[in-house]
Amino acid sequence: MADMPTPRLAANEFQQRLLAWFDRYGRHDLPWQSPRSAYRVWVSEIMLQQTQVATVIGYFERFMARFPTLESLAKAPQDEVLHLWTGLGYYARARNLHKAAQVAWEEHNGELPTKSIDALVALPGIGRSTAGAIVAQSTGQRAAILDGNVKRSLTRLHALPGWPGKPDVERKLWALAEYYTPAERLADYTQAMMDFGATLCKRSKPDCLSCPFNDVCLAYAQGEPKRYPESKPKKALPTRQTIMLMLRDPQGRVWLEQRPPSGLWGGLWSLPQFDSHSELNDWLEVNAVNPKRDTTSPSFYHTFSHFRLEITPQPVSCDRLGGVRESGVWYDVNYPPELGLAAPVKALLSQLTPFSLNPTPGHA
Repeated sequence: MADMPTPRLAANEFQQRLLAWFDRYGRHDLPWQSPRSAYRVWVSEIMLQQTQVATVIGYFERFMARFPTLESLAKAPQDEVLHLWTGLGYYARARNLHKAAQVAWEEHNGELPTKSIDALVALPGIGRSTAGAIVAQSTGQRAAILDGNVKRSLTRLHALPGWPGKPDVERKLWALAEYYTPAERLADYTQAMMDFGATLCKRSKPDCLSCPFNDVCLAYAQGEPKRYPESKPKKALPTRQTIMLMLRDPQGRVWLEQRPPSGLWGGLWSLPQFDSHSELNDWLEVNAVNPKRDTTSPSFYHTFSHFRLEITPQPVSCDRLGGVRESGVWYDVNYPPELGLAAPVKALLSQLTPFSLNPTPGHA
């Protein structure tokens, strides 16, 4: 392998040290480990992207209770899938999970095509590392992984310079990952690599004194393990502005509209958004009967990977909407429907006082 840096250990020695550590300190009771089916491993791997294990466990268990099989997920409405994903963020993961289940159901006899990494990667939302994790953990076949935890561990072990997202650095890391991957105990080895990075070779506080590789780790020898991996070159995040209309009817319900299938918060339900108050006023004039604006609520920020969104909520009450609007729904805060909500919208709705047609005795 021309791109591979010189390994710090023979592959079998690396495997022995890692698995001995895992047998003693690794995580053996995660809900997707029993039973360890391809479907359960796949759902867990998608949820674990950008999200920590402690957060994922509850979401995974609720998701499995509702969608215990690939068939049940494939045949579910997208709204229901997004509702169970609400709060996990990165909603494209949920949309792709749903699409991939439908493709597998229709084109692969209702199962994930685990005999081929390439076939798995062809499904929406599954990359090379996720495919490797599914195959290794559910079938025991030899397949390497290279998630963020593995990148960090291998980068430190070899003091590999450069941001791991650069193609030339990533090629070197894949070569090392392939080299160290064993032919036996694949499920344990794969979990061990993830656990090692998540619990010992951590991003900000690596426990180098307890590390089974501290005698061969180049970053530790240099005395600066946190220097690796190098960060992605930063760009200043641009800021965008939006006004969110919090329109309530006489029953206290809030008007929500479904976002387009792709793009920002694709497929989720959100408050109507406007670039300016004049645009909002035009919308109210056309669609709302007897609108009354309340005081504008304080603005707040929601940060995405590539920009910050400054959100200004504008409360408005109205008698009703004129005409039928197929793109929306009145959201009852007393009996909330099971909809996938954009995170800032969920936060705003949670702040609303539940509305009652029966005033508290002694109050107007």
